[in-house]
Amino acid sequence: ELLEKVDLTEDNASKLEQFSKEWKDANDKWNAMWAVKIEQTKDGKHYVAGIGLSMEDTEEGKLSQFLVAANRIAFIDPANGNETPMFVAQGNQIFMNDVFLKRLTAPTITSGGNPPAFSLTPDGKLTAKNADISGSVNANSGTLNNVTINENCQIKGKLSANQIEGDIVKTVSKSFPRTNSYASGTITVRISDDQKFDRQVMIPPVLFRGGKHENFNSNNQQSYWYSTCRLRVTRNGQEIFNQSTTDAQGVFSSVIDMPAGQGTLTLTFTVSSSGANNWTPTTSISDLLVVVMKKSTAGISIS
Repeated sequence: ELLEKVDLTEDNASKLEQFSKEWKDANDKWNAMWAVKIEQTKDGKHYVAGIGLSMEDTEEGKLSQFLVAANRIAFIDPANGNETPMFVAQGNQIFMNDVFLKRLTAPTITSGGNPPAFSLTPDGKLTAKNADISGSVNANSGTLNNVTINENCQIKGKLSANQIEGDIVKTVSKSFPRTNSYASGTITVRISDDQKFDRQVMIPPVLFRGGKHENFNSNNQQSYWYSTCRLRVTRNGQEIFNQSTTDAQGVFSSVIDMPAGQGTLTLTFTVSSSGANNWTPTTSISDLLVVVMKKSTAGISIS
């Protein structure tokens, strides 16, 4: 009856009606109702606004209802009058400025804006244009573009990369000291034990040699004298190479294991030169190159 239309014969006529009733239906169920409504006609159209209370007996038990018939519903705080309604229902939508919910169940959540900056769909797809996450993130798959990792990152599985810039492989090179025409001096290489994985230190070939020199005495007799070049290499104070050569080329190269947790590895490379009869020698030695890399046999087979 709250929505029943009352014929108003005059245009722009209105009617205020309050009614109440109680009855038993065909199944001997008791029902009661109270309502108040306003009706009006304007330009041949019918309008109604009203509220009602009802109590019905149903198959599921007692059913009490509070009914409102209106195009717009608003709850207004008496403290601020009509300035800011705390709750408005209009056009199949509900508007609230501030809401505190203990639990929300919603098939879809969408922010304002066009397009929206945030949305959550029933299948669990979260779309956000910007996110600031201070807690932990647990994800099984996904794609990240232009990401910066400010601090440490641990990868326990397999890493595949098209390009890597960093210290998975480290290299350093240096020229041996020289004095005029001959090589003389020491290069010391210290490799810190600062990684949790085993590494290998590779020394590509270092080439060194002395020389054969012509000499003529006062009688113009020809003779030869030799310059000697010696290279000595130690590992943590223990000698691992010591060789001298004259006019034949000497070579040193090595691959040295560096297990994690064994401490700093120190290598020294000492080159010295001497000439027969204390003459000034002429010797040469190539630059030293040290390559440090992670030790792994994954995907490699030697038979």
